[in-house]
Amino acid sequence: MQSTENQGKLWEVFIQAKPGQPFKHAGSIHAYDKEMAIENARDVYTRRNEGIALWVVPSDAIVAVTASEASSFFTPAHDKVYRHPTFYDLPDGVKQM
Repeated sequence: MQSTENQGKLWEVFIQAKPGQPFKHAGSIHAYDKEMAIENARDVYTRRNEGIALWVVPSDAIVAVTASEASSFFTPAHDKVYRHPTFYDLPDGVKQM
C-alpha cells in the first residue's frame, strides 16, 4: 500500500452531466498539480461520457460545516414561511429550479 506522500495532493472531482445542470461530486483523486488532477479526473470519472464539464478542487481548499456544528448553523426558521418555495409560481419557461 502506498502512502499519500507518494501520490500527490488530494483533489475533489465534480462533474456536470448536461448543460444547465449543477455540478455533482463524483469522488476524489490524487495528483501533484492541477493539470495532472484534470487528466486523472477525466481518466477515472468520465470514461463513459458521464459528463460535459469537470471541476477539480484541492481538498484542503474546501470549507465545510461539520456535523457537530450543523444544529446551530442550520437552525430552521419556521416563523419565516415566506422563505419556502411553495409561495412562488414558476414561469412556464423555467425548466429546472
